[in-house]
Amino acid sequence: MLTGIHYIYMLFILIVLLTMSRKRDTLIPCILGIFCMGLYASQDIIFSIGAIFNAFVVATKELIGIILIISIIVALSKALEEIKATQLMVTPFIKVIKNRTSAFFSVGIVMLILAWFFWPSPATALVGAIFLPIAIRAGLPAIGVAMAINLFGHGFALSTDFVIQGAPTITAAAAGVEVSDIIKDGMILYWTMAIVSIGIAYFMLDRDIKNGKLKIEDSMEISKYETHSKEAKISAALVPLGFIADVVCMFLFHLKGGDATALIGGTAVLLLIIITVINYKKEALEKITTYIQDGFGFGIEIFSPIIPIAAFFYLGQLGPFTEALGGSFLLEGSQGILSDIGIALSTSIPMNKGMVCSIESTVGAITGLDGSGFSGISLAGSLAKIFAQAVNVKASVLSALGQITAIWVGGGTIVPWGLIPAAAICRVSPIELAKRNFIPVMIGIIVTTVVAIFIV
Repeated sequence: MLTGIHYIYMLFILIVLLTMSRKRDTLIPCILGIFCMGLYASQDIIFSIGAIFNAFVVATKELIGIILIISIIVALSKALEEIKATQLMVTPFIKVIKNRTSAFFSVGIVMLILAWFFWPSPATALVGAIFLPIAIRAGLPAIGVAMAINLFGHGFALSTDFVIQGAPTITAAAAGVEVSDIIKDGMILYWTMAIVSIGIAYFMLDRDIKNGKLKIEDSMEISKYETHSKEAKISAALVPLGFIADVVCMFLFHLKGGDATALIGGTAVLLLIIITVINYKKEALEKITTYIQDGFGFGIEIFSPIIPIAAFFYLGQLGPFTEALGGSFLLEGSQGILSDIGIALSTSIPMNKGMVCSIESTVGAITGLDGSGFSGISLAGSLAKIFAQAVNVKASVLSALGQITAIWVGGGTIVPWGLIPAAAICRVSPIELAKRNFIPVMIGIIVTTVVAIFIV
């Protein structure tokens, strides 16, 4: 059952989307949305004013890990750039990556493989730090690098999750089917979504570059004959060796998600200390402070406008809503605002194969609006089980469809507050990145839904 707070949330989602469509910033609508939800729930203006701050705190808690890893990687990058070690690190890849096409798909495939084994968050930091300067030199703009990281990692890899199998395990448990069935029966859908979305995204990117609509950043000039200090050469060797060791440790000790990100972040900090000491000796104590300040300054600059936006959309989840506003303001049995909306939608429309697939796809996308991706896949699985019994179709195919749309939307391809890591590491606007991904991903979802209707 939907209440007034659900309708207020939906109203402000529409206002935010309308604001985005007019290419305007959405901070004020999101902040007012938090205030209005708090006021409706509590009938207390003092509480609702405080709810704005509480929601900011909740959003910051959710994002702090990403803020830290990005800030640390940027600090390390600045140190490497200053001593010209970055030039040495990227030189071996120049022979392989010769143009923007090879750059886009090289970045994407490496991201895909790493994300399958270690999840996208730690992979984003690794791939972005190493491949960004090479790709720019090959003629691929930074926004193109971010798109490749997003679409291959946060879209394709995370929505399939073939190796770690976290996503299909959650979906399968809710749908009452085997994990292997989700993977096997959904295989056509996974590849349809990936091929259509990534293919269209690159076509549109390449077209805009040729038409001059996208500016290609100045490439980093790398000379084979430029002399580098012995310290710079040591630093250039230490960084890839350190991160390769991380990858080995992730594989051996089955580290993923937050644990893998923590390992990369800690390694980056240690590398920063070692490189600073090697290159600056007695000045190292002061120099590392400058790098840390620069890194965190960049992190705060990128994330400061995102936190108010995320604060509003996180309220769609049960946990953050309860923490910011209190659980008593939702009806007993509520699974969170977004989940409640999805369930209400699914029960108000007549059932047939086409409608069932459309609802499953739509509900998955709606639950992805919180920027998580994973928050809605349990609902997707539960609905698939109900729909499969109602119209005699495969629950595994429906579950895979809901999993795809929830994660492609919310995992970090078209929701700006969900794709921050790639945007930050490539130093582009999350809003612009979301706009670039929007049409390809939407077309991919539509085509994948149509395919599902025929194979369900």
